[in-house]
Amino acid sequence: MKRLTLFALAITLIATVFAAKTPYQAVLQHSRIRGRARGPNVCAMQKIPGTDKKYFTNCKQWYHRKICGKPTEVTYECCPGYEKVIGEKGCPAALPLVNIYKTLGVIGATTTKMYSERANLQEEIEGPGSFTFFAPSNEAWAALPTEILDALVSNVNIELLNALHYHMINKRLTSDDLKHGALFPSMYQDFDVHIQHYSNGVVTVNCARLVKTDQHATNGIVHVVDRVITAITNNVNSLIDTDDDLDTLRTAVAAAGLTSLLENEGSYTIFAPTNEAFEKIPPETLTRILGDPVALKDLLNYHILKNLHCSESIVAGTPLETLQGTVLEVGCDGEEMTINGKAIVTQRDKIGTNGVIHYVNELLIPDSAKTLLELVEESVVTTASRLFKDAGLTDHLIGSEAVTLLAPLNDAFKDKSLAMTPDMKKLLRNHILKEKFSSKSLYHGQELETLGGLKLRVFVFRNSLCIENACIAAHDKNGRYANMFIVDQILAPPMGTVMDVLKADDRFSTLVGAIQRAGLSELLNKKGTYTFFAPTNAAFNAMPRADLNKLMSNVSCLANLLRYHIGEEFLVSGAVTSHTRVTPLTGDKLELGTLNSTVYVNRVPVVETDLMATNGVVHAVDVIIKPLHDLFQKVLRSHSSRTMSRVQ
Repeated sequence: MKRLTLFALAITLIATVFAAKTPYQAVLQHSRIRGRARGPNVCAMQKIPGTDKKYFTNCKQWYHRKICGKPTEVTYECCPGYEKVIGEKGCPAALPLVNIYKTLGVIGATTTKMYSERANLQEEIEGPGSFTFFAPSNEAWAALPTEILDALVSNVNIELLNALHYHMINKRLTSDDLKHGALFPSMYQDFDVHIQHYSNGVVTVNCARLVKTDQHATNGIVHVVDRVITAITNNVNSLIDTDDDLDTLRTAVAAAGLTSLLENEGSYTIFAPTNEAFEKIPPETLTRILGDPVALKDLLNYHILKNLHCSESIVAGTPLETLQGTVLEVGCDGEEMTINGKAIVTQRDKIGTNGVIHYVNELLIPDSAKTLLELVEESVVTTASRLFKDAGLTDHLIGSEAVTLLAPLNDAFKDKSLAMTPDMKKLLRNHILKEKFSSKSLYHGQELETLGGLKLRVFVFRNSLCIENACIAAHDKNGRYANMFIVDQILAPPMGTVMDVLKADDRFSTLVGAIQRAGLSELLNKKGTYTFFAPTNAAFNAMPRADLNKLMSNVSCLANLLRYHIGEEFLVSGAVTSHTRVTPLTGDKLELGTLNSTVYVNRVPVVETDLMATNGVVHAVDVIIKPLHDLFQKVLRSHSSRTMSRVQ
């Protein structure tokens, strides 16, 4: 019965959270649930130590105990609209319902209350009406530059009243009414205030975060905000036009034909590169991009998010889609706003009528504006990058040629000779495909031609996409003219049939003789998709001499053993996962897996993988493979018994 009661309580709490009207109400409800053990109307908050920032938090933030990458401490306080009573647990009493002027004092917005007196606003917010007041916190006023604050409050001039009126709306708006993207005319010349209500529960007005929400008064409602807001009159293009720090950006926007976009209605976020950001780019790279309208447009669109994101809305790293079509990882590290993990934002939240601008001191260059050489040099394929240049292939990496580069990971070159021989140059040319491909368009059995004139096959496995033995190990890098596939292996083009591969390798001389004795040469020379786990001479030599002689003298048994080592389907090492199975030509399935980068078949380690053939692939083993349940031994004993019976 107790379990049922607890289960019902959990369901009730979950239903309470999901019944919340808005994201803000959802995190508020979550905070109430976390604070309920402290008494009625207690909310749990997460505070970033060393700052004044506190948040009602969702479940994910609560369990991570981090905001903007910084550990948080949990504090408990009265939920909005409630207060403590001496001697009683929690916050049982509702705040007294008084006018807005008195409410400012009750909720601690005392500086706004004081400035309301100086600006002769007190009578208005004490009198009749139904107002919404976005009241700056005391810290918000203190954070204003001294010259701005002095200009507002000196001599009780009209500017202070205008500023306060811009924080007011002539109707009552609760947090439920503050919808994402909403505009409301302020009481200062009807200039709009811009509301954003984010899915993580953060609500902003002109990018100022609401830190105390829904404080009800007899003549309206008060929301405390974390900064003093100013009237928005210009679109983002006008803001760029009038800022000397953005001269180069202004020229680039005009050259890319994006001026009208930034003048029209919308709700964008622009990471505006300063003149300094453009100056950090190598001159030849900048000249190339500025002279290429397609690359330039992609570059600028990569700095523009499809939606408006104020800095206060970012409490953790979040991938956000750009107009260019890919994403930027927008996050924060303490007080710093980050882009793709780098704290390059120098100025935040410059609001326009159709978006917000954050200044960045580094240029963000998308892959789609880069040459193939730039893609290679900025990726985790530094060894391949050096080798392609040493092989004299740079012209193919910097021009407008439509090609696809197969770039092996650095580990692929481990224990390999990196000498730039003619064979190495030829091999590297075969890592460049003659067309610009997307991995999503490749299909099983497709043939791709290389600059070296080879035809490479595409193999599609359940969890891998491979070109010959080289499996794609990362997402495509799609450049301006050419693409790059990062692959896990150095390409091994097929060098004849399976039988040709075995004959060309001295390690398989005993096996070649056994294949010929068993009559399997024709099979391994004809068209097919075989996977041969090929025993080396060492595997045969490990057998007792008497057993080896007996095996070699019994053609039927020898053929069965060899056919058990040959899979019916093609399988390269990069496609092997745990519990991969291959059906052999004879006997039960072969069980494959990997451990510490070694492939195992029926628990036998493969000593060399991916010897590619036109009709399959060879993997070398130093041990004769047996069925896991030792069926082969049973068959061998049974065959021996029948032979002895016939002799007798």
